[in-house]
Amino acid sequence: MPLEADDQRRVDEAIAEAEANASTKLLVRDASEHQKLGPVTVACTILNRTIGSGIYVTPAIILRSTGSVGISLLLWAFGAVVGMSALLVWLELGLSIPKFEIPDRALTQPQREDENAFQSVPRNGGEKNYLEYIYKAPKVRTTCSYGMIFIILGNLSGNAIAFGIYVMDAAGLERHDAAVRGLAVASMTVACLLHAVWRRGGILMNNFLTLVKVLTLTAIIIIGFSASAGASFGKGPVHGETVDLTSHQITSNFDTQSSFSSAKGGVANYVESILLVVYTYSGYEQPFYVLSEVSQPRKNFAKSTIAAMFLAAILFVLANVAYLCAVSVDQRLDRSLDMATLFFSEVFGTDAAPRVMSGILAFSILGNIVVMTFTASRVKQEIAKEGVLPFSLFFATSTTTPYAWLKERFWQSKLPESRKPLPEQSPAAALLLHWIFSMIMIGATSSRLPRVSYTLLVSLYSYSVVVMVGFFVAAGLLYLRYSEGKEWTNSAGFHPWGGPTAAIIYATVCAFILVAAWIPPTADSPFAHSQTGIYWYTVPTVGLVALSMGYLYYIGLHYIVPRMKKRVLVVEREAVLVKEKGEWVQAVELVEASWEARGPKNNTNFDTERITVSVKN
Repeated sequence: MPLEADDQRRVDEAIAEAEANASTKLLVRDASEHQKLGPVTVACTILNRTIGSGIYVTPAIILRSTGSVGISLLLWAFGAVVGMSALLVWLELGLSIPKFEIPDRALTQPQREDENAFQSVPRNGGEKNYLEYIYKAPKVRTTCSYGMIFIILGNLSGNAIAFGIYVMDAAGLERHDAAVRGLAVASMTVACLLHAVWRRGGILMNNFLTLVKVLTLTAIIIIGFSASAGASFGKGPVHGETVDLTSHQITSNFDTQSSFSSAKGGVANYVESILLVVYTYSGYEQPFYVLSEVSQPRKNFAKSTIAAMFLAAILFVLANVAYLCAVSVDQRLDRSLDMATLFFSEVFGTDAAPRVMSGILAFSILGNIVVMTFTASRVKQEIAKEGVLPFSLFFATSTTTPYAWLKERFWQSKLPESRKPLPEQSPAAALLLHWIFSMIMIGATSSRLPRVSYTLLVSLYSYSVVVMVGFFVAAGLLYLRYSEGKEWTNSAGFHPWGGPTAAIIYATVCAFILVAAWIPPTADSPFAHSQTGIYWYTVPTVGLVALSMGYLYYIGLHYIVPRMKKRVLVVEREAVLVKEKGEWVQAVELVEASWEARGPKNNTNFDTERITVSVKN
């Protein structure tokens, strides 16, 4: 659908300004209307990220750490509540921030300080936008602190190593370190190239992988319940039982009197178990990273994301029940076997079960890598637009994909010029940045065994990106609700059930994990150094170091560099808003970042000056 005349005029003026000979402004186009993500794709970004190796591997680890079937199932149900609470927090912020003065008001009225004079317009970046809005003074400090964490750790390098491990296992080959890391590099490279070369191809791949993963998990649930009910899949009917290792008494996994009796102690066991469950349910944030590329976000976005998270919760809880319908809780769980492999061995009674399961795990992990590459590159592009990176404008660019260029050259559209869709674009430079740091993380852990590297990198991502950032976001939302009161409530684009309840739940859980992670595990814990190869203090220490490095980077950018260069950083972002299917969206953006000299009177107080222009009129 063509833009209205006034909207098209503003877009054309922005393009002309960026293309002028003396212009230093970068033009960044958002996805056009026909390229926007529909409700199904939005749901798939959550499900493809959420359904990974966690639901197949983590249940056995949690059973080993808690020693109780009942507590294990309660933790998975608790994780569903935490995941849904996190989604509601992100929805309230994502559909309310950032706020712009819409064009027709800007043309008739002067800009006012009143928050209600502004309207929220979706923007890529997810929690970057929310943290910058909440922790305003100074905004650049928040950008640097979050940017350091996300640029370094906001990738799935750990999952890429796991992909290499499971591909080798599925092929029946020995896990040579070089081969595993070579496959990890190949998986990250292929994902980045796919999204850089063909944007729509990456989206179609994401949706296809999601469909297969949902069907696979559904099949496991059906097989587990059917086998427990008496159906035979090769080995005959199976019934999950719990074997007490002391008394050797055998009871059903679902016996209400014994399912909690064998619970282990140790706070660290439960902290790590909760962290694993929370990580497995993470994925809710993925569509928020590409929110400006979503079609009709006010109408469809909340419904799609809630439905996807609800489906993931149902599948995860039922999958755990299905596992326990067939798998007995005995000494085999102490041999570091994943639950899904035990499940296939019990049900089908074949030696090929481990290799089949490894193939399924590799496929699921590949889906994680594909979707995270697509979404995380948009966040890194938004960070670059703030001018805080070396070569910021380069990493902030969007370029026409090679596929779109070839299509335009050899399969030209027969539509009139005014109705021709714009060629698709991708943040190729940001994808390069994403790839570089993924390679750095894979290489930085090369001195450790692949299994240890995987555990370390996934734990770092969970603690820093999911839990630490999640705490600041949820706590910040509570602060907004308290400080702005009805002003925030009235202007919010989404009102979650229970008011602040979701934010309270998620902030409390994240705070508990952040603090309790400093409690060392017991010697017999599956999270002890003898089992994981990682000292208990490594993950929280690195998480805090990453946050501190962001603050130190801000100090250098804010104080040291301006005094050395005798210049200040000036950043200007101009968003051009248009009406699309009845909703205001960002069509293009002009970005300018430069170090400019200041007059003598300001030479004693160099600073980082930030100018953000809401709307280009």
